[in-house]
Amino acid sequence: MVYIGIDLHRKRSQVAALDDRGKLLFNRRVPTRPAELFEVLATASEAPVEVVFEATFGWGWLADLLAEAGIPTHMAHPLANHAISSGRVKNDAVDAKTLAHLLRTNLLPEAWLAPPPAREARRLVRMRAGLVRIRARLKNQVHAVLAEHGVGVDMTDLFGSSGRRLLSQLRLPAISQQRLEACLRLIDQVSVEVELADQQLKTLFARDPRVERLMPIPGIGITVAATVVAEVWDVARFSTADQLCSWAGLTPSERSSADNVRRGHISKQGSRWVRWVMVEAAVHALRNPELRQLFLRVAKRRGVKIARVAVARRLLTLAFYALRSETGCRSYPLSKPSVEARSFAVMASR
Repeated sequence: MVYIGIDLHRKRSQVAALDDRGKLLFNRRVPTRPAELFEVLATASEAPVEVVFEATFGWGWLADLLAEAGIPTHMAHPLANHAISSGRVKNDAVDAKTLAHLLRTNLLPEAWLAPPPAREARRLVRMRAGLVRIRARLKNQVHAVLAEHGVGVDMTDLFGSSGRRLLSQLRLPAISQQRLEACLRLIDQVSVEVELADQQLKTLFARDPRVERLMPIPGIGITVAATVVAEVWDVARFSTADQLCSWAGLTPSERSSADNVRRGHISKQGSRWVRWVMVEAAVHALRNPELRQLFLRVAKRRGVKIARVAVARRLLTLAFYALRSETGCRSYPLSKPSVEARSFAVMASR
């Protein structure tokens, strides 16, 4: 067996190969192109080959390429890879050799290789979330311009029909007026893209049973459910709800030694997308009496922000059991489709 470590970069990558005894066969820097990479892999030997690379920007094409060639592939988890991050000498050659060594000795901290359908679904929900954040920043700029000129806003939604009438009637100084109009034009353009992404999301998840099982949970709508499904994809990789919450960064950090245990704030290490949508869903979930009681109980002791995170963790726990069971979680089981779910299916079928 030959163990190959690849330190992947956009233009040039480092490839190191070790044999069964740990002897270095080669350590080369090659262009990051399929032909050159396969040429290097072919020079390893006639023995079977296993490849490892670190989770980095743009790794999907390499994983697909190796899978199509039938080469066993592993992806190292960068946060757990202390052998590389704490080394006294750290460069591409050392990184590639260390990856191969960890794979050979069965000490590699592996990350999950998401299949292509999961990566495509993630790309869609993350793009939509990015567009919504861009639109929110533009709206904040509009509010800032109005505040600078002392313009009062009486309506709840400045960008609704009455708010738009107010904005169209404003006559601000030239530069401020130009910036205001530019922001409004961009908001409209981004809104069109958000609506298009919503339609694509509904088409993709229209008949996904996992989304249907999540939607009875308070605070979870179609967008949140689709995001959770796209990011988690295979809930079987988590044996408990606590593992899923830890993966989403919603569990407290811990520093323990002997009998001394210190727990801090949530780790925020893991899927920031799941963590974000769960915290957003927690705001709407407070309409549920049980979840509101949890929120009030924690808020009294720890404050509003920590209470919202506690509700987010409870929602993700419920989502774990809903994804694991064909009938949904026991607290909010799958029964008749909700009005939102029915409209979702109708719009997706058009």
